[in-house]
Amino acid sequence: MEFGRVAPEELALIDFTLPPDAPLTLSTLKAAKSDEPMQVRVGCAKWGRKEWIGQIYPPKTKDANFLDEYVKHFDCIELNATFYNLYGPDTIAKWKAKAESNPDFKFCPKFSQSISHIRRLKNADDITTTFYEGIMAFGEKLGPIFLQLSDNYTPKSFPELKAYLEALPKDVPVFVELRHKEWFAVAENRDKVFELFHDLNIGAVLTDATGRRDVVHMTLPKPHAFIRFVGNGLQNGNFDSDKARLDEWVIRIKQWQQLGLKSVWFFMHQHDERYSPILSDYVSDELNKALGTTLLRPKFIEAQSSLF
Repeated sequence: MEFGRVAPEELALIDFTLPPDAPLTLSTLKAAKSDEPMQVRVGCAKWGRKEWIGQIYPPKTKDANFLDEYVKHFDCIELNATFYNLYGPDTIAKWKAKAESNPDFKFCPKFSQSISHIRRLKNADDITTTFYEGIMAFGEKLGPIFLQLSDNYTPKSFPELKAYLEALPKDVPVFVELRHKEWFAVAENRDKVFELFHDLNIGAVLTDATGRRDVVHMTLPKPHAFIRFVGNGLQNGNFDSDKARLDEWVIRIKQWQQLGLKSVWFFMHQHDERYSPILSDYVSDELNKALGTTLLRPKFIEAQSSLF
């Protein structure tokens, strides 16, 4: 992911401290307080990473078998493939079949760019129907889906956003990722859109990107967190920067658990994706220790793991 990327020399100037919880977050979690255990999952954005051959995928793994291998290491995926193409039920069913070896695995498809970026949510009923017809073939392996709005989708389009979200089916959880700076810089815009999400039981994606700290808005319109973590990867021979940031997330998620959070979907992104399994393993281990969970962790090929 290139969103929020900065030059390496700028990293030391960034304040990575997570902002305090928004008032809506606190009221949402308070209202949701229950004795049910919080559901937690950690995954990546794509399974088709050749960089993982010899790291977590066996040597000579063919492209067609990448998903078969991915589900051995993670229990969810932020499915970016559906952003670039509309897939029918037949293809989706084949993907689902490959994940049957992991009973807890979930796919979290991204809305098609033809809906969000090309038609910009207007006159998109037909494409939306096609999108839903495809992803419903995931059946019990369908997790929440997320709608990413482009950097140039401004608060002026709030009426179109409202109309589109109101018309969506209610039986599949939806999260929305906002990117234009005016959604966050203007309090009226921010309050209006997050209250809309709250009223419609729609979640807000939290994107932790280095160069866009405003998008780490810490607002939960419903008691579920969908986090896209964009790491800095290997810096000066170590992962200290990313680990420190992940440690903060573990602390905050633990606090949210105590306040009433019901689920966490944590997706790892790196500008160099060969590092995603390494940092996914780190955050999964830390979450297990902090929350008492038993998250699936990537299993590295011993001959290669020492290199990282």
